[in-house]
Amino acid sequence: MTELPELESEYNFDIYAFGHAGDGNIHLNITAYNQDNMNRVEMGVKAILARVIQMGGTISGEHGIGQAKKRYLSMELSAESIRLQTEIKKVFDPNMILNPGKIFPKEGFNNRLL
Repeated sequence: MTELPELESEYNFDIYAFGHAGDGNIHLNITAYNQDNMNRVEMGVKAILARVIQMGGTISGEHGIGQAKKRYLSMELSAESIRLQTEIKKVFDPNMILNPGKIFPKEGFNNRLL
């Protein structure tokens, strides 16, 4: 939390933090000032996620990985871990009809989506 003001300044965006401070589960909403700044914002998001992982945290809390974070999943999990999770999903959802394409593509693990 103490690093957030510096990151806001460095990457030129606002960060709104909320969540469950008692158990260390903090959610961040990052707001760009305008569309022209999106590349810098993306760099800032990656910097935040890398720092969270470095500190032993996770890029997803109790809500899991969704469309907004699926492209960052490989920052935290290995390709093998993601492949195994895809295979587990196929056991319970062989036709990949539950939340299709939300995290895992219908055809299985595809690194381009991450």
